[in-house]
Amino acid sequence: MAGLLDTLPMLCLALFVDGATFSFATTVLLLHYGRLHDPWQVAVFGGAASAAGNVFQLWLLRLGLRADRPWMRRFLPAHEKVKSALDQYRSASFLAILLARATPLPDAPIKIVAAAAGYPFTLYFIAVYLGALPYYWVLALLGHTFKIPAWVLFGALGAIAAGVLVDRWIRSRKAA
Repeated sequence: MAGLLDTLPMLCLALFVDGATFSFATTVLLLHYGRLHDPWQVAVFGGAASAAGNVFQLWLLRLGLRADRPWMRRFLPAHEKVKSALDQYRSASFLAILLARATPLPDAPIKIVAAAAGYPFTLYFIAVYLGALPYYWVLALLGHTFKIPAWVLFGALGAIAAGVLVDRWIRSRKAA
């Protein structure tokens, strides 16, 4: 079973799902699979799968925005302003998406703006993919070089997830 879980197709599936949801496991996945595969393979194939997942998430966000959900409005700037800014600065928008993906910083604000403005899926895919290539390669190379045990990586991921859940629980208790 471990053999199947350690394949590049499994990495691609995991990165697609990660990209289509909250992208909280990307670093751990890249470090882990970097131990098992050449960093260029992890970057090229994992980056494509992650970019596809991000496009799927962008599509879902557009659906949510079109449905005019009241809870979504608080995250959005005025649609007309976003649309005109993106039309006027299309190359800057592409560069912003690319740079956001090339770093560990959250790209949710840019993704929400792209969804609200109807940013083209193909350009979004290319920007995310090109941004992911160097970032994913560096993380895979670190995993390849240092060979951090899987239990350490996934234990750290579990601890971070637990910390986030506890923090949200505490905040909800204080708000109530």
